[in-house]
Amino acid sequence: MSTIALCIPAYNAAWCLPRLLQSAKDQTIPFDEILIYNDCSTDDTEEIAKKYGATVFNGTQNMGCSYGKNKLAEVAKSDWLHFHDADDELLPNFSTIAHKWLEQKNLDIILLNYEYREYETGNFLSFPSYNRLKLIEDPYLFLLENKIVNFAICKRESFLRIGGFDLDPNVLYNEDRAFYARAIISGLKFDYEDTVTCVNFKYPESMSQANDLKCAIAYLNVSKKIIKSIGSKYPKEIANGLWQNATIAAVHQDWELVKEHIKIAKNLNVHHPTNQNLTIRLLSIISPFFAFWFREKMIRIFKHHLRK
Repeated sequence: MSTIALCIPAYNAAWCLPRLLQSAKDQTIPFDEILIYNDCSTDDTEEIAKKYGATVFNGTQNMGCSYGKNKLAEVAKSDWLHFHDADDELLPNFSTIAHKWLEQKNLDIILLNYEYREYETGNFLSFPSYNRLKLIEDPYLFLLENKIVNFAICKRESFLRIGGFDLDPNVLYNEDRAFYARAIISGLKFDYEDTVTCVNFKYPESMSQANDLKCAIAYLNVSKKIIKSIGSKYPKEIANGLWQNATIAAVHQDWELVKEHIKIAKNLNVHHPTNQNLTIRLLSIISPFFAFWFREKMIRIFKHHLRK
């Protein structure tokens, strides 16, 4: 019978680990391993993890979550891995659903459905509900059209074979997308489990919420790697992602970053955004840069409360 390890990279996670580890202990089918990489925390992360029965591996230098995930994959003894951020949660059905997939010999990664909720209130926000047929038919296109986060189970052997998570610091804040791009380009086989098994929490201090400009820069760097690997096979879809990402750069008034997005989109022979509102599409006929600049200036004049 195949086995599965819960792998948790953690840095100063004492405030949230009890919720996640309790949800792991509440599974009907226990995890074969619960592993935590303590990335030089200065709080009680290690003590709390051990209190809940987790095996802790302590780093000697703060290296980030991708490094921690790769280290956990190296030391794990299980056939399958599930990486889970310390500030998220498992639903009670996780292990039961996951075990339905563990004997699949021709699959490497199974994406999992999840709920997106407010951390403090628990209020439901959304869930992705991916299109399974599109994922199977064309993983490249699926990657470009969907935001894929870390909720998945991955065959350990396949994970190690492709080198795990990309440790390039330039993609750190978009590490999940970088990993799935590497997995798809390496030819790993995907499937999707529609049953909701995980909870992704939203809170202002999270890595993504508190660092949206860094996330935008990392997204651009991952996009460059995708273009280098698959050329211009999907120019419209790649460019649409760049146009959307340029909006974040404009919010921060990083105009050089906006220009870089536009340059790459034009190199893909997509000279105007098609996934923006009508005003931006019309103004971009004059100049895409002017369109982004004008919209941001108008927001700051007439809707300045949105930029506090």
